[in-house]
Amino acid sequence: MRGMRNIILCLSPLVLAACATATPPPFDEDGNPRARESAGQCDADAVQGHLGQRASAEVGASLLSQSGVRSLRWVPPRTAVTMDFRPDRLTVSYDDDMIIERITCG
Repeated sequence: MRGMRNIILCLSPLVLAACATATPPPFDEDGNPRARESAGQCDADAVQGHLGQRASAEVGASLLSQSGVRSLRWVPPRTAVTMDFRPDRLTVSYDDDMIIERITCG
């Protein structure tokens, strides 16, 4: 039993290291600042026509393609959400009947 625990303890750092992502340095080899990868900027105005529609996977796909975002966040009724602003995320709130009530960026 102890032998198994020791093996697991020894392998744990290797498993965690495999999950780590490498972040490129903020400067290139010439010392110039690296350009940030352009994230999809949200355009909530382009999708306001979806207000009043039933929330579904098909509507979600349409919202993603029409708004230019990378991420879609569905917000059910009476749900707390983080207030962090992400310019590449569209937040869609719906009511108890799954009808879309609000569409905002962030």
